[in-house]
Amino acid sequence: MPKKVDHEERRHQIAEAVVRIASTRGLQAASMREVAAEAGVSLRLVQYYFHTKQDLLAAVLAYLGEQISRRMTRSVAALGGTTDPRAFLYGALTALLPTDAESRRIVLAYTAHFTEALTDPGQAAAGVAYADALRDVVTEQFRLAKVSGDPATGAAVTLALVTGLQLSVLAGQCTGEEAVALLTAHLDGMW
Repeated sequence: MPKKVDHEERRHQIAEAVVRIASTRGLQAASMREVAAEAGVSLRLVQYYFHTKQDLLAAVLAYLGEQISRRMTRSVAALGGTTDPRAFLYGALTALLPTDAESRRIVLAYTAHFTEALTDPGQAAAGVAYADALRDVVTEQFRLAKVSGDPATGAAVTLALVTGLQLSVLAGQCTGEEAVALLTAHLDGMW
């Protein structure tokens, strides 16, 4: 009897191979052949699931979006699944900072993909869509909190800080703990 294949699991296996490559050697090293080798599957199988490298990168960006969303959900849930906007933002946004090996891997890979999306017209819309969705969530939390000033401006400034902190941690300019402390101070100032 033929073995039943879980196609979604296979796609995730391939996407995870791209994440490992992007976070250790850079996205430029993620050729279809290299991805197949990293995933432990044939090139033909990678091409079966993803006809072009652009299809593969779009799928990996979606996969990373899922990984980030899960991290944010877990972090907020660890705070009791709070409905308090400031606590929600603390939980969600600290989950975006590279404070451990898993988050570092995800942030490195996402940053590589986002940068690729900015220079590839075929990927640009997908890359911006994730950033826009995050901005909308943060804006809504500022709106719910009724902090002084425009919620959209507060969200934009906060996300710019998070992005800068991500890059600072990745570059070794500060630790993950220092980044969390800076984000906490920012949120305290907003409240």
